[in-house]
Amino acid sequence: MKLVILLRKRGLLGALLIANILMATRIGLSRSVHPLLKRTPFRRRFFSSPKSNHFPKSHFCPLWSSSFSLCLHKSAITTSSSSSSSSSSLSFSCSSSSLSPPSMAAAAAVADDALFHSNPLLQDFDFPPFDAVEASHVRPGIRELLKKLEDDLVELERTVEPNWPKLVEPLEKIVDRLSVLWGIVNHLKSVKDSSDLRSAIEEVQPEKVKFQLRLGQSKPIYNAFKAIRESPEWDTLSDARKRIVESSIKEAVLLGVSLEDDKKEIFNKIQQELERLSQKFEENVLDATKKFEKLITDKKEIEGLPATALGMAAQTAISKGHENATAENGPWTITLDAPSFLSVMQHARNRSLREEIYRAYVTRASSGDLDNTSIIDEILKLRLEKANILNYNNYAEVSMATKMANVEKAEELLEKLRSASWDAAVQDMEDLKDFSKKQGASEADDLNHWDISFWSERLRESKYDINEEELRPYFSLPKVMDGLFNLAKTLFGIEVKPADGLAPVWNKDVRFYCVKDSSANPVAYFYFDPYTRPSEKRGGAWMDEVVSRSRVLSRNGTSARLPVAHMVCNQTPPVGNKPSLMTFREVETVFHEFGHALQHMLTKQDEGLVAGIRGIEWDAVELPSQFMENWCYHRDTLMSIAKHYETGETLPEDVYLKLLAARTFRAGSLSLRQIRFASVDLELHTRYIPGGSESIYDVDRKICERTQVLAPLPEDRFLCGFSHIFAGGYAAGYYSYKWAEVLSADAFSAFEDAGLDDSKAVKETGQRFRETILALGGGKEPLEVFVEFRGREPSPEPLLRHNGLLQVATA
Repeated sequence: MKLVILLRKRGLLGALLIANILMATRIGLSRSVHPLLKRTPFRRRFFSSPKSNHFPKSHFCPLWSSSFSLCLHKSAITTSSSSSSSSSSLSFSCSSSSLSPPSMAAAAAVADDALFHSNPLLQDFDFPPFDAVEASHVRPGIRELLKKLEDDLVELERTVEPNWPKLVEPLEKIVDRLSVLWGIVNHLKSVKDSSDLRSAIEEVQPEKVKFQLRLGQSKPIYNAFKAIRESPEWDTLSDARKRIVESSIKEAVLLGVSLEDDKKEIFNKIQQELERLSQKFEENVLDATKKFEKLITDKKEIEGLPATALGMAAQTAISKGHENATAENGPWTITLDAPSFLSVMQHARNRSLREEIYRAYVTRASSGDLDNTSIIDEILKLRLEKANILNYNNYAEVSMATKMANVEKAEELLEKLRSASWDAAVQDMEDLKDFSKKQGASEADDLNHWDISFWSERLRESKYDINEEELRPYFSLPKVMDGLFNLAKTLFGIEVKPADGLAPVWNKDVRFYCVKDSSANPVAYFYFDPYTRPSEKRGGAWMDEVVSRSRVLSRNGTSARLPVAHMVCNQTPPVGNKPSLMTFREVETVFHEFGHALQHMLTKQDEGLVAGIRGIEWDAVELPSQFMENWCYHRDTLMSIAKHYETGETLPEDVYLKLLAARTFRAGSLSLRQIRFASVDLELHTRYIPGGSESIYDVDRKICERTQVLAPLPEDRFLCGFSHIFAGGYAAGYYSYKWAEVLSADAFSAFEDAGLDDSKAVKETGQRFRETILALGGGKEPLEVFVEFRGREPSPEPLLRHNGLLQVATA
């Protein structure tokens, strides 16, 4: 499991427009094939990280069985002969072809052999060779891998026995090898997109999916798991091992292992097509976002934009060929990339410019060659067909089969939160109308979507005397990261140390870190890719695994292989000589994604198939990420990061109090936005009939009658950019944000109960959080894990209280 798309749900900067358009964290690929091979990165907003001048070349060591501690500092490339001694290493051998007599076929074989040996995907490595992998490596690399794994699978099926060493351990090695290598190429597509890379992935993806289906539908493996569950030894298994067995059986059924041959063939074709459509959907969103750009030469047109936004727009113009562009004199290029888009919507006084940019954003990927409408229809049709083949009534039931909630419970929660939010959202709109009228706004009696964010920001500034742009100098990226790492040390007893140069990276701005325990022993590593790169990088922010913790893949047979993660964001880059100066929203994003990474990195679960974020029910995965956001409002934490980048001055106390007060600003409106997305998702995957009289846009408008105070534009096509559910893992699962938000708010309330000013109590509670929520991974039911931490089942009261909606809900 993992996360994915645009951004936040609640919080300080209440632009309802942003709310309507940008959509919280996501977790990457769709639930498509074997559960252990799904790569769905946890994804959300935008932000950044300090620059690094290190751009090291790869050095190779056995990733597959490493604990990473044994060869981190080796500079020599590990040879295939030395690495092949590890039983769990992925190694390949190619025999030499005779060149006598010479022939074209022989020459081609030599060329292929040379390519094989030079292919970084086919080498043993410690950290992935992100700097060395090119599009040309993908086809031969993935195909050679699949041949090797097919041989391993055949051998596993031949020798399988219903016990751990003969079933689960070899299965984990197969799953891990494919997960890591496919993860590399898929990650590069997200952060370093190119037409060549797209073509290569598109060509081998069907072969990869075919193998995944072959693995997931293996009868010998399925029968062996069932035999373990029915054996006398079942009761002696650990919780983690029971979870692996039970989830493997359930997922095999959901992948069609029990289907007759004709139905299985249809099912597999559906899976292949869904994978292709999801990829095409995401590419269309990226291309549509990149396609739009507006060059502005008259400064009057962009009055109100802060200096940071003007500098960024000038840098964009330079990258588009306007070499003499400056922040002061332009020209300036506006794009639909989040930092640029948000600046216009929040600050541009030019209403017609706001309208143009807004309309462009909500109609992305909805026309011409990039139109996602037909792709959505086909995806929904195939998902329903897939559900029916599996004897489910709709796709939501398939999705919920592996979650904490069911459709009824999810809809019940959404309705409770909707009713608690509605009156507050109506009042939000009235407040906005009254305020804009007092300011003499000509549009006051007819506020539209492109006005909401602008006037919300002006009202917030007036009500709380806070200007987001004026706060940027207090939130420089280096200080934010230092404060975040110090918080992690306080709560969880870990040290985060820069390790730039240790692992190859894909861009010069990417940072690399080592996480150490209280004894200074490495426990994990992570990459951090902070800045927006609209020409090649997917929007939003996300976390994903590179490798997971694993006992089976230990190199030395004693210590587990250590986990490695990456955090990717799209925040405002440095402008001129200034460091990246962050909005408060971007600060929250960093904390959010780091929460996901912590759960992956601080796991103590040695069973690789349920370690870290693996195996956790989808509607619980946002717990640690949303939990970490709460610390952005904790006085000591905020004051530790809010230092003026030039003077070192700490954020004034009165400003902190205003930030705290502004936390619930427009909370009702922001809550309804998330409920809209979640409700549309569930409706499309339960009651909607693809190809019927009702269109997907009809469904959205119907949902908006209950969830939006201001009706969407008739041409609103936000669904065409809703990657969470059409290109990510949130299909019939977007409600998970609100579900997990209940869990995360209640988890944070444990610290409130203990006393946020009591450092000893905070450390003790943090340690308990680490030993449960962060340590147990998918090896235990999430509800049991929560109860073990909190001492009781979760309550929605803390969430409503944090959002200022408790009195409304009570009434």
